[in-house]
Order: sequence, then structure tokens, then C-alpha cells
Amino acid sequence: MSQYELFDRSRLLVKPLAERANDLHLDRWLALGDPTPEFTHPDLPALAAKLTAAREAGAARILMMGAHVLRAGVNRHIIDLVQRGFIDHIAMNGAGAIHDYELARLGATTESVDRYIKTGEFGLWQETGELNDWIVEAAAKNLGLGENVGRRIAESDYAYRDLSVFAAAYQAKVPVTVHAGVGYDIIHEHPNCDGAALGAASYRDFLIFARTVQRLEGGVFLNFGTAIMGPEVYLKALSMSRNVARQEGRSIRHFATAVFDLIPIQGDHRRELTRGEPGYYFRPHKTILIRTVADGGESFYFCGEHRATLPALWRLL
Repeated sequence: MSQYELFDRSRLLVKPLAERANDLHLDRWLALGDPTPEFTHPDLPALAAKLTAAREAGAARILMMGAHVLRAGVNRHIIDLVQRGFIDHIAMNGAGAIHDYELARLGATTESVDRYIKTGEFGLWQETGELNDWIVEAAAKNLGLGENVGRRIAESDYAYRDLSVFAAAYQAKVPVTVHAGVGYDIIHEHPNCDGAALGAASYRDFLIFARTVQRLEGGVFLNFGTAIMGPEVYLKALSMSRNVARQEGRSIRHFATAVFDLIPIQGDHRRELTRGEPGYYFRPHKTILIRTVADGGESFYFCGEHRATLPALWRLL
């Protein structure tokens, strides 16, 4: 037994979502024909062409994204790309599952951290904690975390499940993998959170993701707005996939990567910065745009808000 005392979760007061004020509501989510902020870039048509070629070749088309991409209101665009085969794997962090679930169930999501952290209510909402039960179920049934969330939402009677990326991908048999960090997400506050189940289900998702990366030769890897999780999970999965490919006399070198983010990169994004430059520590730059494509790949960088950039790519496709 540990010599240290634990926090007693049984003492927590967990309130219903009906008592929570949400910052984002249905009017935030775009229909496919809605106007979006303007975004153009000379490299965007080339990336669209590579996605089209990858689809025709059956190579991987991976969308790795932060949860705030969903908060940008572009769920319908992502769903359409999945249904038309331009994306055949989506990977995100634990917060992505939370926003997708809340949106499907409530038609709203996103609480005010500033408001609720002051009272100790932040994250402690009853219905969202149901995700913990689904994670336990996923571990017990040897399902991926994202797979079971998609299955559960698809089979639910939630009023807004048509906005669920997880449900649409599950129905299209496209994996959505959730790469969770322990303590990162509000559901980890809840008394019904099972750390062992979380680890088992999310690690299964990592292995599902790594299996997709094995098909990355000739494919495309998109990284939307994840500066830590995305590049780090991708890096390990690529190393594993190249290890196996090399033993089989194959290579995974000729593919395209693209980063969509808000941080400007000065000069040539294909040049690695020195340790003395702050930009050196922006992982998407050195990992996704330089190091992993250095021996035959090609990379692109697009600086702009996701509500503009993702629909711009969708329109080209």
C-alpha cells in the first residue's frame, strides 16, 4: 500500500448539466453551405490533390486534431470528409470525446473555466461522467475508447447525434482514436473514473492508430491544432511502423504532412530552428514538418483559425 493519502472522491458534489451555463450552442456549428472566414494559401490546392491521390491509392489519410477544432463548429465538414473517403482515421485527445458527447446530447458544450473554477464546480457535471462508464465498458469488451464512444452515440436517441464526429465515423467504419493523458480531462475528476480502464482503452486506440500509420506510404497526415499530443503520438507510431516495414523490406518515406495552427512560422517552415530560437520548441514544426519527412516526404504549413482553414480545404476537395 502507498504511504501517501489519496483524495476522497466520495466527498465531491457532482451537479446535473442542466445547472451549467455553456459558452457554445448550436448556432456555433456550421452547415456545409454557410459562409466561413476567408482563407487562401497557394499550397492548399497541392495538399488537396495529395489527399485525393491518397484516397485513390488506398493510402492512409489521417486527421490528428485538438478538441478546439470541434469547438470551431466544423463538425459537418469533418463528417462529410469521412463519408466521402478523404479521411480514413481521426485521432484526438480526451477533450475531443467530451465536446462531441456533450454536443450530441445537449446541443451545447464548453463551460467557463473562469466562472466554475472559483467555486470548485469546474468539470463536475453528472451526465458527462457517463463517459467513464463507456470507457470501462470499452476496456471490458476489448474495444477502443473512441470506438465505443462512437458506437454508444450512434445507438443513442440523443437529439443532436447527427453532429457527432465519433458516431458518423463509427457508422462509416473509420476509426476515431482517443489519446488520453491521465488527469487532463474533466471526467478524470469524477468518482466513477477507472484509471486502469482508461489506460487499457486509450492504449488500444494508440495501437489502432499505429496500425493506420503503417499505411502512410503515399498517404497524408494532417495535424490540426495539437501542439503536444499530436506530434508526440504520431512520432512514436511512425517509429513503430518504420521498424516493422524495414524488417519486411519496405519503407514509409514518401508521404505528405500538413500542420494547421495559429502560430506563425517565420521563413521556411522546412528549416529546423536552433535551440536558441523559441520556435524550436514548437513540436509540430520540427517533428511533423521536418524530421519525419526528411528522407522523401513533403510538408505544408497553414496559419489560420480552424473555422476558416478546414472549410477551405473541404471546398477544394
